[in-house]
Amino acid sequence: MNSRATITAPDAPDARRFLFLQGPHGPFFNALGRMLRAAGAEVWRVGFNRGDEVFWRDRARYIPYTGTPEDWPDTVAALIGAHGITDLVLYGDTRPVHATAVAHARARGLRVHVFEEGYMRPYWVTYERDGSNGNSRLMELSVPQMRAALEGCDIDQPDPPAHWGDMREHMFYGALYHFLVLAMNRRYRQFRAHRALSVGQEFRLYVNKLWAMPLTALERRIAQFRIRNAGFPYHVVLLQLAHDTSFITHGPFARMEEFLELCIRGFAEGAPRHHHLVFKAHPLEDGRVPIPRLLRRLARVHGVAGRVHYLRGGKLARLLDHARSAVTVNSTAAQQVLWRGMPLRVFGRAVYAKPEFVSDQPLPEFFAHPTRPDIRAYRDFRHFLLETSQLPGGFYSFRGRRMLLRQVVDLMLAAEDPYTALAGGRAAPRQQLRLVR
Repeated sequence: MNSRATITAPDAPDARRFLFLQGPHGPFFNALGRMLRAAGAEVWRVGFNRGDEVFWRDRARYIPYTGTPEDWPDTVAALIGAHGITDLVLYGDTRPVHATAVAHARARGLRVHVFEEGYMRPYWVTYERDGSNGNSRLMELSVPQMRAALEGCDIDQPDPPAHWGDMREHMFYGALYHFLVLAMNRRYRQFRAHRALSVGQEFRLYVNKLWAMPLTALERRIAQFRIRNAGFPYHVVLLQLAHDTSFITHGPFARMEEFLELCIRGFAEGAPRHHHLVFKAHPLEDGRVPIPRLLRRLARVHGVAGRVHYLRGGKLARLLDHARSAVTVNSTAAQQVLWRGMPLRVFGRAVYAKPEFVSDQPLPEFFAHPTRPDIRAYRDFRHFLLETSQLPGGFYSFRGRRMLLRQVVDLMLAAEDPYTALAGGRAAPRQQLRLVR
């Protein structure tokens, strides 16, 4: 076989044609596409609005989609065929344009590369094939299967740092993206956001959160001081964004208020009377749901006013250090709960919701006498994640993108997904995370 035939084998970079859809706000997808082109692959990008367009620098390989949502299924099928696409790349797999494209890609046997925020936040991101969160292959893998795959791994894994590495950049790129869509989207008149709010409403929420950060930080410090110094035992509820895909698609609640009511009712019925309940907001909570007002009303209704607290963001580690247990729908922050060996109650589909370390008790019973996780099983699960789908780095800061790109391109070009490669003893060497400031 000649050298040219070897280079253009089905798994060789020269034979790969990547189609990018929507990515994280900011320049990550552009940098990833540039790296794949440097490896020899052909890369195309479909943009659905002005924000997508501005952050993609290769105009020759940019495809503006200006049609209606109803026309998208036929369009994506035609694009895949016309460009000989072998790989589909996207951020999150459940928004309508992505779900449609994934269905077409699977029908044609294409590789589907899915990026998401890290299951092991804050200093990792998630890279998987075919699906993430409730659609991840992790949902089907048991802890014994993971242990078997890890038999040849003996590298110590690092602890996650107790901070969010690039929150300000995340918020900045989110605000800029929505401004571009709001003010410069004439070319994409048919664009419809995948969330319930309009682009203008999303933009205003981002801006409001940015300018209110100093006041929010002060309010948070006061609340943290009161909780830490009051001396009462407390349980933590890890909140998610009400519009988050995991909450909506992989959870049982139609509205955030249903989850809040369930938690306060269960606490009122089962927790000792001297215990308190702390609701920890998501770091990107923007106020579209009036959570503080809802909590005050529900606490009065269930007779626990004065024992329910609301904390606007902040470092989760400090809050968990003295907590008795935690409750969530399916927040990735629950991994920090399990790492500490704390009891955890989960109500939605989550990759970490394994019977070895997540309680299935009724909520009143859980608040009264929560069962603890099997910490050895969880450590094996965590080790498995860090050997496969969790990559050090981030989407939004320069330093985070640089760290992420050093590994993810090789994983995307590999013939096997990380889970299959590890199980078969063919996993590529991984960069170890060093927390250098």
